[in-house]
Amino acid sequence: MRGVRSTIVLLAVLLATGGYAYYISKKPAEDASSKQEKVFSNVQADKIDEIRVKSATGETTTIKKKSGVWQIVEPLKARADESEISGMTSALAQLNVSRVVDENPKDLKDYGLATPRIEVAFKTDSDKALAHTLLVGEKSPTGGDLFAERQGQKRVFLIPAYQESSFNRSTFDLRDKTVLKFERDKVDGIEVSTGGKGLQLAKEGGDWKLTRPLQVRADFGSVEGLIGRLQTVQMKSIVTNEPSPADLKKYGLDKPAATVNLNMGSARATLLVGGKADDTTVYARDTSKPLVMTIEGALADELKKGADDYRRKDLFEFRPYNANRIEIARNGKTVVFEKVKGEGQNAVDKWRRVSPAAGDVDKDKMDSLLSRLSNMRATSFVESTAKTGLDAPAMTVVVKFDDNKKEERVTLGKNENDAYAARPGEPGAAKIDTTDVTEANKTLDELSK
Repeated sequence: MRGVRSTIVLLAVLLATGGYAYYISKKPAEDASSKQEKVFSNVQADKIDEIRVKSATGETTTIKKKSGVWQIVEPLKARADESEISGMTSALAQLNVSRVVDENPKDLKDYGLATPRIEVAFKTDSDKALAHTLLVGEKSPTGGDLFAERQGQKRVFLIPAYQESSFNRSTFDLRDKTVLKFERDKVDGIEVSTGGKGLQLAKEGGDWKLTRPLQVRADFGSVEGLIGRLQTVQMKSIVTNEPSPADLKKYGLDKPAATVNLNMGSARATLLVGGKADDTTVYARDTSKPLVMTIEGALADELKKGADDYRRKDLFEFRPYNANRIEIARNGKTVVFEKVKGEGQNAVDKWRRVSPAAGDVDKDKMDSLLSRLSNMRATSFVESTAKTGLDAPAMTVVVKFDDNKKEERVTLGKNENDAYAARPGEPGAAKIDTTDVTEANKTLDELSK
């Protein structure tokens, strides 16, 4: 009998709980209306200029808009994350009442609103003080909504549970987590030091060049990629705002594993990268600020790249469309091709062989040669030209382009099954695909007939 009574009591409790959940989620008499009302009517997101957020952890953050820029003013002073604040102001302005639960609740504890988990107070530019406050309690029994109320109003209503991520934000969530602040188009020099090795890049005109440990052309995309990476790297956490010398040593920042300097004329931004914080993050510090932070460890790995990673891989700068003249020397003979401008209306330029025997050339074959040469790329680099075959070149190519304003020379060599290339003034040699040299020779044979 005792077991039967226990079962009956348990069943009664379950029915009561289920009935309450159904009551909360289905109560039709207190539906807000077929057209959902706004929690804060007549509030526009772009008019909100101050917000105070108390998160579920009890942390309170105050953010103010000053001259169009959001700033955290309490508990610290820092630039705010514009996207985070924009998301919050939009959520406040668009927040709907899903359903009214109780117009006159007797006990707010039933909804977790006696002591709200989350509080968001704000004002617009027409308010003198924080005039609007959203109080958020517990989740509804169905889990799809949150109990909420407006401060100063009695009724309890539901808002979508997904909105918790918009309002339950910590000070760190709301601050700008950009590690380095700089204007990308003003960067004209980069210095990277890792593992006792140094790397320097300088911008000359619109081109990037390696200046240390060797002086060669740099790959524009690779260098710009590094700048973009440094511009977008984000803090993962703040370790300490006021590190002591002992702290810097503890985090590996007294003798950084990597140092990056971004030069912008006379200005400079410097990032120090220290030891590992965990498997995915490392300690770091912007030298213009005292705080120590963590950033993704992948950046530390990228900073270990050597000079070869930033060297320009394209052997030639010309493109098929801007070439004007090509001289190719091999086996003691030189073949010269020139582009001749077409005459008359809608005339098309064409290539001709100038020497050794003047004549027209097959357009498709000439296009193939131009494409083959202009697309030659280094697969790797060697420090010396020894054993590259460049002392007895298989081919030397001189190209004039951009209306004959520019000229470049590339020498190609073969050593057994490998092929190499070199440009005047650049150290060592580039290893290239042997097929490119073989196919270029075949096409040149056909064009020389």
